[in-house]
This record gives sequence, structure tokens and C-alpha cells, in this order.
Amino acid sequence: MEINEQNLFDIAFKAMDHAYAPYSNYTVGAAILCDDGKIYSGVNIENASYGLTNCAERTAIFKAVSEGVKEIKAIVIVNGTSEMSKPCGACRQVMSEFMKADTPVFLANNTNQYKEFTFKEILPLAFSDKDMD
Repeated sequence: MEINEQNLFDIAFKAMDHAYAPYSNYTVGAAILCDDGKIYSGVNIENASYGLTNCAERTAIFKAVSEGVKEIKAIVIVNGTSEMSKPCGACRQVMSEFMKADTPVFLANNTNQYKEFTFKEILPLAFSDKDMD
């Protein structure tokens, strides 16, 4: 399956318009390409109780999984600043459940500058189901 990065970027940037970030004003959008070819987007959703905030990456993943997706082929994460997006530890752990080591991860800023990584590069020592044996 070919990955159209520009399409994923466009969807992530458009999604970011719906981010709910009244406390931090740090908006994030994500788009994931799934094994069935569908694309799901997500945004960060803050809460006055910060621990209940949900990141854009997890929002997109949870939407996809709730529709039956079990494997992600690529993810794009954008934010509203000039700094490159960096998934938090919780997001990386959730990503590890649905991504392979070589899954492309595109981290971008608000000017469409990005860096491409593999999932293994952003979480080299992921805890997985194999650790539960």
C-alpha cells in the first residue's frame, strides 16, 4: 500500500482546527493510514483536570480501533507551533500496540516541515504482549 504523505498532512492540519486546547493553547492534529486503506484523524482534547486530557494520536487510534482496525500503516502528527511534534510516552505506548517497528511516523510543525522516523526509532524499547509471556 502506497503512503500519500501529503494527503495525511492535509487531513492532520485540517483536523487540528477542531482541537480543544483552551488551557495550553497547544493544538495538535493527527492522521493515520490503516491497513484497510482508511484514514482516521484525531485532535487533542483538553480537560480542566489535565490527567483526563487526550492526545491527538490516541484520539485517532481509538477512533480507528473502535471501527475494527488492528494495524496502522503510517501516522502524521502536526501541531500549531514551529517546533516538531513529539508524541508523549502514553501515545508511544498505545502506538506500539498497533504499529510495526518499521511503520513510518511523520512529525511536523505548523509550517509543514517534518521529519520521518520509524516507530522503532521513536520507541526503541516498547513494552509489548511478548513481555507478558
